[in-house]
Amino acid sequence: MTNENSNMPSDSFSYWRASTKLPKFPTLDNHLHVDVCVVGGGITGVTAAYELAKNGKSVVLVEADEVLNGTTGFTTAKITTQHGLIYDQIKNTTSVESARIYYEANHKAARWMQQKIKRENIACDYEIESAYLYATTDEGEKKLEAEFAAYDQIGIPGEFVREMPFNIPIKAAVHLPNQVQFHPLHYMQHFIETYTQLGGQIYEQTTALNISEHKVYMENGSSVKADHILVCTHFPFYEGRGLYFARMYASRSYVLAAKTKQTFPGGMYINVEKPGRSLRSVTIDEKPHVLIIGEGHRTGDKTNTMQHYSALYQFGVEHFGIEQVAYRWSGQDLITLDQLPYVGPITKDKPHILIATGYRKWGMTNGTAAALLLADIVLEKGNPYLEVVSPSRELSLVSAKNALEQNWIVAKNLISGKLQQAIQTIDNMENDSGAIVQIDGEKKGVYKNAEGNIYIVDTTCTHIGCEVNWNNGEKSWDCPCHGSSFSYTGEVLEGPAEKPLQTYDYKMLDNLTSDESGY
Repeated sequence: MTNENSNMPSDSFSYWRASTKLPKFPTLDNHLHVDVCVVGGGITGVTAAYELAKNGKSVVLVEADEVLNGTTGFTTAKITTQHGLIYDQIKNTTSVESARIYYEANHKAARWMQQKIKRENIACDYEIESAYLYATTDEGEKKLEAEFAAYDQIGIPGEFVREMPFNIPIKAAVHLPNQVQFHPLHYMQHFIETYTQLGGQIYEQTTALNISEHKVYMENGSSVKADHILVCTHFPFYEGRGLYFARMYASRSYVLAAKTKQTFPGGMYINVEKPGRSLRSVTIDEKPHVLIIGEGHRTGDKTNTMQHYSALYQFGVEHFGIEQVAYRWSGQDLITLDQLPYVGPITKDKPHILIATGYRKWGMTNGTAAALLLADIVLEKGNPYLEVVSPSRELSLVSAKNALEQNWIVAKNLISGKLQQAIQTIDNMENDSGAIVQIDGEKKGVYKNAEGNIYIVDTTCTHIGCEVNWNNGEKSWDCPCHGSSFSYTGEVLEGPAEKPLQTYDYKMLDNLTSDESGY
């Protein structure tokens, strides 16, 4: 593996976050009454809050961490309606009309974003590019042919081609012109500034725990009463009777931002086979780089996640050479039973509580389309997209089968996690590593940092009790059941878990011998 270790950053950090200075906002410490409370400071929450404030609504946005520090800050950042192999699937599981509405909603969102960038002169590295969905195998080519047939039925202006600018042997590709790549946080920064100028309020480090009727209750005792509540928290922090944890699963993908030896030809590319490979250019410190993305898998089911970065690195070396990797990071998104987002009333009997989730890794347009739909619902405007993405929609037979498979995987992970034996010991752990060890007869999660300091957590996820696994690429504890993720100090990084992992002080072990402590 040629110079990989010296060329790869030791820590995971998003370029979008590193290159953006966002304002800080206070923590909510009192009780408010407004028209709309938005929970979640990602692309959907901020865009919806902006639209509603622009239409005269009083709006409060609360964020458990910092705004734009979730999935929006770890995206590939493509404004495109080419969402992988999706249109043929929607056509077959629902209808051609549903596929058309999905396309039109995302096309409208893409057009809305581009118009905002141009009219309001948003400096966000906006570039028009061609998008290519490509196949390298005969099986992949058949899938592409079916997808392009769906394009033709829906009216998507693509073309079926046998070549593309990127120098990789392919069987076929579907080309979609006039798509966009951009810097997502520079773009969103504009909406945060405009929203606050319109009188919108933002509170950070304000964790929403529960909703009762028209009131959102925060962890610190503060609250917001609102006519409408928008839950835009990636995984809904409040599920009502929606059982969303059983209707979605989390999938993680990986990104390298690499300075390459060969010139990248432009364009945005994604393959149809596994493992996934996606490519686009980006300028870092005034120098051209390439984002190499892929290696998707269910969150929590892999422990050696650095192997995914290594696979992307080798792909880059093979196709255009790598001089240096400037940044590496990963992001995760939620996949629904039928691949379509859940956007709208959380349940039929709670029309004032709206959710938006399940973007299947296409959050730039899906997240914006969701925000525009949520705003239309609050403003009592009609929007045909609701019938396609309503959380209360009926499941197809394929979706019902996926539900059974999803819950079987959860049950299997729950049982296998409890049976897993700790084979590592603290004494033989290397620095900057994590493992499940046995301490005083119980399994614990241990991370030893680069200086040799020890951090111990309980390995039982606080959601439904599955056992977490160590993620060495992100230095986190990830749950394979529903995708909850925790820092090595136990804090919640991703839901549906709301409570942190229990932690232990390593000093309490100082007086125990190896025999007494069980390791």
